[in-house]
Amino acid sequence: MKYGKFLPEQGTIGLVAPSFGCSIEPYKTAFENALRRWKRQGYHLDLGPNCYASAGIGISNTPRLCGEELMAYYLKEDNDCLISCGGGELMCEILDYMDWDQIAAAPAKWFMGYSDNTNMTYLLATICDTASIYGPCAATFGMSRQHQSIKDAFALISGKGSGWKRAAAADQAKSTADHPTFTVSGYPKWELEGKKNEENPLASYNLTERKVLKFYDGSAARPEAFQVLTGKEIPQTSFSGRLLGGCMDCLVNLLGTRYDYTEVFQEKYREDGIIWFLEACDLNVFSIRRAMWQMEHADWFRHVKGFLIGRPLSGLEPMMGLDRYQAVLDVAGRKGVPVVMDVDLGHLPPAMPLVTGSYATVRLEGNEISVEMEMRP
Repeated sequence: MKYGKFLPEQGTIGLVAPSFGCSIEPYKTAFENALRRWKRQGYHLDLGPNCYASAGIGISNTPRLCGEELMAYYLKEDNDCLISCGGGELMCEILDYMDWDQIAAAPAKWFMGYSDNTNMTYLLATICDTASIYGPCAATFGMSRQHQSIKDAFALISGKGSGWKRAAAADQAKSTADHPTFTVSGYPKWELEGKKNEENPLASYNLTERKVLKFYDGSAARPEAFQVLTGKEIPQTSFSGRLLGGCMDCLVNLLGTRYDYTEVFQEKYREDGIIWFLEACDLNVFSIRRAMWQMEHADWFRHVKGFLIGRPLSGLEPMMGLDRYQAVLDVAGRKGVPVVMDVDLGHLPPAMPLVTGSYATVRLEGNEISVEMEMRP
């Protein structure tokens, strides 16, 4: 696994729009405020030609032009990292216009984004053996008062902050197995209904809901015996493996295509095992259950060590007796591994930034969760 170089002081942030750009409100104003903030902090900016484009269907421009922009900006030496402008709908259509062999052969570069950007974060790891950051898109950095999750994401891509731990020089001389690690923890509250809109484009998160984790330890053999623990009931638990996942809407779309290198990835890292982090945007509870069924029958969970399941944007409410917990547990619960649900991950912020491809250790105790990510090759 390869890792990009961290964004240095006065380094250059590359901005690209392989999915939606920032041509309309509230994204345009928020994006431009993020640019001003980064400039004040001393960073240089390298904007791709599609950042303000709106000529595409479900993405910023035509699939060819979006693919060419992402290729060019990933390969060019004029920027130190890439942050996607936003999510969208049809980023999958740009994949045919990208040279994955060339990306795999290039020096690793951090790419950060989420949602539709799963089409890049997931494939960088599985096809190119290159780590990526499943984290906020560029416009989110423009909110008037940045939430800790946004600060965590920038600390991650810049290699700064208290979340980082590095071995002392003496320890590094003794062992080459000690790699930089970044630890991120869950947040106390989350947003059910945001206040960001055209009239209030710089609104911060509207945190009204208390985080309450749900946990199943993987010990039961039959669904009727699954015991889901809530919040403070959760015992001290830890599990480790390679982080892999993203937005389920995109993942099941990639499944079985010529871009599906999941089998290659999981066999390469079978000794480490896989921690799957999964969240959903447009999928309701039945769609989530079907997606879990499909991934299971594609043998994606062969070497799973645990699941991190985010709060689903469109699947919060039960349908016909099926809730969001049963939607994942019918498959995940049968694997004999820990399953953590309602994690700070995905489309209902805040979300912990996660390094796809890193070796992670998840720790739980009561209603608290932390993810320690080691930049292990």
